[in-house]
Amino acid sequence: MAGEARDTTRSAAGLSSAEAARRLAHFGPNEIPSEPRAPVWRRVLQQLRDPLILVLLVAAALTIATGDLSDAAVILLVITVNTVVGVVQEVRAEQAVMALSVMSAPAARVVRDGEERSLPAADVVPGDLVLVAEGDIVPADGDVLAAASLLADESSLTGESVPVEKAPDLDGSRGTVSAGTVVVRGRGRVVVTGTGADSALGRISSLMGAAPSLTPLQRRLASFGRVLAAAIVVLCAVVLALGLARGQPVELMIVAAISLAVAAVPESLPAVVTLALALGARRMADRHAIVRRLPAVETLGSVTVIATDKTGTLTEGRMVAERLWTPLGEAAVLGRGYEPEGRVVRDGETVAIGDAPDLAGLLRVAMLCNDAGLEPPSDGSTEWRALGDPTEAALLAAGARLGLERTALDRWPRVEEIPFDSSRKCMTTVHTRPEGGVRVACKGAPEALLRPQVLADGPDVLARAAAQAETLARGGYRVLAVAAADHDELAKPSGTWESGLTLLGLVGILDPPRGASESTIAACKEAGIVPVLITGDHPLTAHAVAARLGIASRDEEVTTGERIREGTAGALTGVRVYARTTPEQKLDIVQAWRGAGHVVAMTGDGVNDGPALRRADIGVAMGRRGTEVARQAADLVLSDDNPATIVSAVEEGRRVYANVRRFLLYGLAGGTAEIVVMLLGPFLGMPLPLLPAQILWINLLTHGVPGVALGAEPVAPDAMRHPPRPPEESVLGAGLWPRILFMGAFVATVTLVAGVWARETGRPWQSMIFLVLGATQLGVALGSRARPGSLANPFLLVAVGAALALQAAGVYLPVLRDLLGTEPLSLGELAIACALSGLGHVVMRLQTRLWPERPPRVTSTALGGEGGRPPRSARAGRLR
Repeated sequence: MAGEARDTTRSAAGLSSAEAARRLAHFGPNEIPSEPRAPVWRRVLQQLRDPLILVLLVAAALTIATGDLSDAAVILLVITVNTVVGVVQEVRAEQAVMALSVMSAPAARVVRDGEERSLPAADVVPGDLVLVAEGDIVPADGDVLAAASLLADESSLTGESVPVEKAPDLDGSRGTVSAGTVVVRGRGRVVVTGTGADSALGRISSLMGAAPSLTPLQRRLASFGRVLAAAIVVLCAVVLALGLARGQPVELMIVAAISLAVAAVPESLPAVVTLALALGARRMADRHAIVRRLPAVETLGSVTVIATDKTGTLTEGRMVAERLWTPLGEAAVLGRGYEPEGRVVRDGETVAIGDAPDLAGLLRVAMLCNDAGLEPPSDGSTEWRALGDPTEAALLAAGARLGLERTALDRWPRVEEIPFDSSRKCMTTVHTRPEGGVRVACKGAPEALLRPQVLADGPDVLARAAAQAETLARGGYRVLAVAAADHDELAKPSGTWESGLTLLGLVGILDPPRGASESTIAACKEAGIVPVLITGDHPLTAHAVAARLGIASRDEEVTTGERIREGTAGALTGVRVYARTTPEQKLDIVQAWRGAGHVVAMTGDGVNDGPALRRADIGVAMGRRGTEVARQAADLVLSDDNPATIVSAVEEGRRVYANVRRFLLYGLAGGTAEIVVMLLGPFLGMPLPLLPAQILWINLLTHGVPGVALGAEPVAPDAMRHPPRPPEESVLGAGLWPRILFMGAFVATVTLVAGVWARETGRPWQSMIFLVLGATQLGVALGSRARPGSLANPFLLVAVGAALALQAAGVYLPVLRDLLGTEPLSLGELAIACALSGLGHVVMRLQTRLWPERPPRVTSTALGGEGGRPPRSARAGRLR
């Protein structure tokens, strides 16, 4: 069929309508298969599969079985809120990404029945004859049949920042075009060879079939949930056995055991996690980042490696002429993008046309030998756009910054031209001079122009220019040589215009790094995250950008896709820069880092980044410049394309994880204290220290709103000055278990001392234990704040105050006294309970100061263990 399509469309008439309809039915629409939207019931089920939610469901069932409907209602409310928030966030993020989405090629111009027609891109079929021109998005893969100065931007597909010439007589990829690429200059006729899933874009999309894996926090909480469930079963059995051994009623001890088990479950944990993630997602949205999956916020906080694309991600995705060289000296061009505003600096001073005639001559000829244009901001945009070849547009912007006006060049009308050709690697135009005669303007690759056959300059000038061109190339610049000659009449000297020219100078053109890229990389390294660069661009360009941004040193090795394919690249985690890579190789690189025990974030914007975005632990896509494939594969979409937002996301992720650990310390310490009190109380003369209803009341007040409020704690001031946690570390690791046991033992000790004192002095000891145990835990909550002494997170202050009032009401309010089985306390006893709760705050602050969470800091060399994997003792290290 493919052969039939190719033979049929060699004619200028294209396909017939009947044949096109038959092929559309056979091949299907020219669309990339998209993932079906998950139904609501599946999203709900996914939320309920969380291990901690499963534990809560069991706890709810047990409380219902014992007739404690009020506590069961609280637990079910927590489950419902967690599920609803998670589902709503996913749906909202999906809608936001859909709003960003645009079709890769909304329409196409085809020839059918001998007539040119405009059709939806989805209706293009193999064998169609498609017409493409400047500004068009190529609708499908095809062979170039005819071309006139056809130049295509393939950066979204290959990562190559320089547009590629297309012509029918060129071999390989230069004689073909691919779906989703953009025509930046010229026009052409293309016969379609591949549509939909059979196109290059479709083949890359097929690499993204792997389902997203669990995030680090999900894996840690799943492990914690399994351990907690087993511990609860053992706890129930121990408490039940001890009570029965002391002769307590069977029904009472069963209820007490279940109540204590429910108290040991931090049922607010899912709500804490959900609130923290939702707040993080909202903050990210305020910073122009759309979180597509709620757990992705935390994942960035655990990232140890950020693998980033170059073109359009770290760089602006547009060409800028930055360096000028003439035989008289060098100069720098300062400005932003394609904006004509800016200046040219030589020897530290701004120069104009009259100050530097050599620079003016260089840029004037570069503007004459030019087919591009500059379009001012429109449709709400603030950026100037290139019309035509981005490289030529960069030359226009540089000339404007020196003070040259494009309209003034109208006095130099073009009378002849030799278009750019990949074999000649240069372009020549001939213009009538205002004073008479003609001027020949020529620009091209240094190797094509810096030859005696082209230039009349002496060997010394050619040698100096060649050395400067090599220096610029090693700096990552695309170098253009510019030459000219004046003649008295329109007659070719020696039969060609491209001889006897005078070298005017060199222009260094670069896709410049974004303004925030360098600070972003520096912040990542400060936070102990290893940045690596993966691009399809030239190795010299990739290395220059990496060195400029601090990703790699000037003498660091670059691994290429060819070496990876040949198996000579060595360990993929042993380098920081990868160039000329294919989408499949990007997958291999990401998987190699993950296999070495790292949590990997991948950033990108092109079709070629899609598979790696899906495979990484978290994918970050650019929203404006990014392709639809990249956006759909990502977990986080930056709607403003600002890489600095990634640092904010890492900070948010670390805040979420810190708050989860903060709640676990607080909640499990309280649960431990309750268990210790219930187990040791009988040995101190208190047969049943707490009634089941009292346990559940304390649990409701301490683990309820105050516990959830801990999830809204702000980020710690030094969060980004410490390395990420080792991927294999437990959520209770890094010394959290000892801190839990210490605080649990302290709260239990204070409670038991108060109970023994009350019993020995004839006071209502069970009510004293009830009040002190709850109030001291609330004091610990206040001591857990990330920024004590400030008004940050006033929600926690209000929640603790309200919980403390309700705890006291359980002793003084008659209705609650009857429900909980308590007795009123005197004002002195109440003062003692309040003072002990204050001790909870003080001790929590002291242990935070004496027992701070400080992961070890290591040097960058320690991060490069065997195969690039950091040694276990240093896997949480930071770069210096």
